[in-house]
Amino acid sequence: MTSKTENMDPTITDGASEEEQRIIIRGGKPLNGQVRLHGAKNAVLKMMAAALLAKGTTVLKNVPNLSDVHMMANVLRHLGAKVTISGSEVEIDATDVHEWEAPYELVSKLRASFVVLGPLMARFREAKVSLPGGCAIGERKIDLHERGLKLLGAEVRIDHGYVIASAKKLTGTTIYLDRPSNGATENIMLAAVGAEGTTIIENAAQDPEIVNLADCINAMGGKVEGAGTYQITIEGVPLEELHGGVIDTIPDRVEGGTFMFATMVTGGDVLIEGIDPHHLYSVISKCSEMGAEISMYAPDMLRIKSERGKLKATDVTTHPYPGFPTDLQALIMPVLCFTSGTSIITETIYENRFMHAAELRRMGADITIKGNSAVIKGVDKLMGAEVKSSDLRAAAALIIAGLGAEGVTEVTELKHLDRGYENLEEKFRGLGADIWRR
Repeated sequence: MTSKTENMDPTITDGASEEEQRIIIRGGKPLNGQVRLHGAKNAVLKMMAAALLAKGTTVLKNVPNLSDVHMMANVLRHLGAKVTISGSEVEIDATDVHEWEAPYELVSKLRASFVVLGPLMARFREAKVSLPGGCAIGERKIDLHERGLKLLGAEVRIDHGYVIASAKKLTGTTIYLDRPSNGATENIMLAAVGAEGTTIIENAAQDPEIVNLADCINAMGGKVEGAGTYQITIEGVPLEELHGGVIDTIPDRVEGGTFMFATMVTGGDVLIEGIDPHHLYSVISKCSEMGAEISMYAPDMLRIKSERGKLKATDVTTHPYPGFPTDLQALIMPVLCFTSGTSIITETIYENRFMHAAELRRMGADITIKGNSAVIKGVDKLMGAEVKSSDLRAAAALIIAGLGAEGVTEVTELKHLDRGYENLEEKFRGLGADIWRR
């Protein structure tokens, strides 16, 4: 497989630096046509970490070209893996992985890379991983990761910004999570693959990305059952029985929600291909409640139609899956700005995920923040303005607002956007939007 890593990296441009780039939108044009989703970022990154379990080669398919994928590849290379990126495939040969320390300069750039803790413990019974970084959307606790590893038999301490863990052996046990944390569920699953006996995770995260990770582990010779439910069972296997595998990545449900919300603010008729509606029931329900017309044309094709000016207000509360996803909270906010009436968004997952509200107010939105709730009063119109994204989902929210606004909107700080979307402006342009990057 020929490496195209340098050519694919979206952070490398011929013109303006990443800090100087901006997306410019002339709003008000209805979206019409077809668009296909890429693979789920939040699934790919965790499956890349899972490849560390086996002395062999793992191939991930339907992988999007994102800066986060390249950052995770750099983490794996530091640990000794050979990572090749070609088109929409990532090939990871972990045969010669020898390093069990993931340093600050790498992990601090990517929250998801903290999940290497689990497979390193399974493989080496030792790990030193920097405390994680990522988007500035609030504190992301690691207490459940720490407690889970301790229950498996590891000694765990935090020292000078690092989680340092070691164990003579890992032994299966029952672990109850005080909250259904995605990261803790993933790290415990990955560590438990190398434990002796059976591990049961209760109150586990049920997200589709967890199911994809379990499928990946099983394709490599692991034994995981119950992923996608409250209780996950992992039967430990000897590490020498693990091998490489080939795994397809599920569709990115957050990208799917992005196109649904953009269609609603502009009015239009869009067919979204490569989508799994089962992953988006809470979102589909809210869109229908607000007045959008949604229909399925095939198991993986969703059509959304919406008439501008006829959206209804509604209330939204984020919850762990299958509830309304926190990753789409920012993106539905500009839609609610175009409704008649007053809506309330309550954020229960992260305490600092309303930073985009101030930028929407610059465009004429009527939004009041009260603790962990945002009160949105519908307005007749939003006006284009220069706005700055504070994190990945805020960037997408501001683009959605710009598509529905009058005049020209310029969105800066695109380093956040490129962490989670591949060629988003090109896809919107294919649907008729007047949008470009410079």
